Amino acid sequence: MPQSSELISDANKQPSRRKVIADVAALAGSFMIVPRHVLGGAGYVPPSDKVTLASIGLGRQGQAVTMELLARPNVQVIAVCDCNRFSKNYIEYGKNALLKSARKLLGPGYENWGEDLASPGDIQLTPEVSSSLGMGGREPARRLVEAYYGSRKGSASGAYSGCHAYSDFRELLDKEHDLDAVYVATPDHWHAAISLAAMRKRKHVLCQKPMTHTIGDSRRVAHMAKEMNVAAAITVNNPSSDATHLITQWLDDGAIGRVREVHNWSSRPFWPQGIDRPTAVDPVPDGFDWDMWLGPAPERPFNHAYQPFVWRGWYDFGDGSFGDMGCYSFAGVFTILKLTPPVTVEASSSDPYPETFPKATMVHLNFPASSNRGEIAMHWYDGGLRPARPKGLRPEDQHFFEMGEDNEGIMYVGDKGFLLAGFNGNQPRVYPQSPKYKTPERKPWNQRSDPAIDQWLAACQGGPAPRANFEAEAPVTEAFLLGCIAQRFPGQLIKWDTAAMKITNSDKLNGYVDPPARGKYSV
Repeated sequence: MPQSSELISDANKQPSRRKVIADVAALAGSFMIVPRHVLGGAGYVPPSDKVTLASIGLGRQGQAVTMELLARPNVQVIAVCDCNRFSKNYIEYGKNALLKSARKLLGPGYENWGEDLASPGDIQLTPEVSSSLGMGGREPARRLVEAYYGSRKGSASGAYSGCHAYSDFRELLDKEHDLDAVYVATPDHWHAAISLAAMRKRKHVLCQKPMTHTIGDSRRVAHMAKEMNVAAAITVNNPSSDATHLITQWLDDGAIGRVREVHNWSSRPFWPQGIDRPTAVDPVPDGFDWDMWLGPAPERPFNHAYQPFVWRGWYDFGDGSFGDMGCYSFAGVFTILKLTPPVTVEASSSDPYPETFPKATMVHLNFPASSNRGEIAMHWYDGGLRPARPKGLRPEDQHFFEMGEDNEGIMYVGDKGFLLAGFNGNQPRVYPQSPKYKTPERKPWNQRSDPAIDQWLAACQGGPAPRANFEAEAPVTEAFLLGCIAQRFPGQLIKWDTAAMKITNSDKLNGYVDPPARGKYSV
């Protein structure tokens, strides 16, 4: 397969896309009648009105969202980037799920597209969890982008070659002069560095959750987004969801009285945690830049225990279950209760390990009172832990307190009752029951939208800031990253001064608030 350097055109030798469009417009200015085939048919979006985008990080999530972006008429994907050229060892949510999605996106005539990308089999992630393996890396992504645009031109062979592939995002940002925006879907420890580099060049940024890997970086990216006046947001829909709006209305109406506590639990992790660093050194796979993958993280020998997907459980690369899932639910809770960062945080857990998150934890966060509510105590549970089962539950709600991948939930406790819902607030029910607060009917999946992406794209084109923008999500990120620090040191109370960005009662723990990046990858 060609290396990324073979796929990169020398942009300095060619006029930019916008210059070409401007020159053509100037030459054609005297013509009042333009042929229909030039303007395009119904739904046609002129190239000058499209957001030109590069996807950086092409694992499962990177590919899935890139497909969604490809399908939008106001987006033109012009580049992809990943330090892995190609492999088929990425975790999937079903047998050949990504390949099936790609063929569906491409449409008729592409039913057998990418046969060489088919899954090689399954993997056992933990004793309880197995997964299908699938495609990933910059080459499959480039092939899909070019096949998609080729198919839109009516070419069954996918005759289109306008997508450049890079192994280093810095080279991409230097050479893609027509780039408007980037989508960042790398492991957590790379989010801030790539987002900051892109925003310094005034590119809009859509970033996978969590927004950053450290609290210091969350402040930096929020400040940079404001300074550069770019659309910068994360792919979290909770601040805009129907469930969040409904729960806000019910709680503001006094459905359960004054809210005192929130309990939130996840069935994660689905990846190994509570393990030691491997002693073996594996050979680095062909076409994979291990040093680039490590990036800002401390240097270490390569081992398959770190990637792909399983990096989530390692302190240096991921944020465990809390960082993976708390950014969803906390974004909703912060919106509903109008929270500010917590003042104290502490955790209890199964056995701690030096480099990985524990297998199971509880995190307790205390939020200060505001002018319209009292103090709030919030409790996070993962690894199979749950809060105590409340009395009087309906039969259909018993499952929330039982083991099982889908039995994740959230519970708001007030002085007059409690509200129980799915993990992100979906299908809420109020106890004691009241006809005034009726759970809405569940919407079919195909009727649901993706407001986070919709709002971000609108903002890229001059619309209002997305609800999940970097400035709004910085306090949310701060809260669950404090929880991640607490998970490293179970039993130690964290006293937090958000104005000073400091843990005031432990110099040791405060060192994790804004740790330095590895020299050459410093942000």
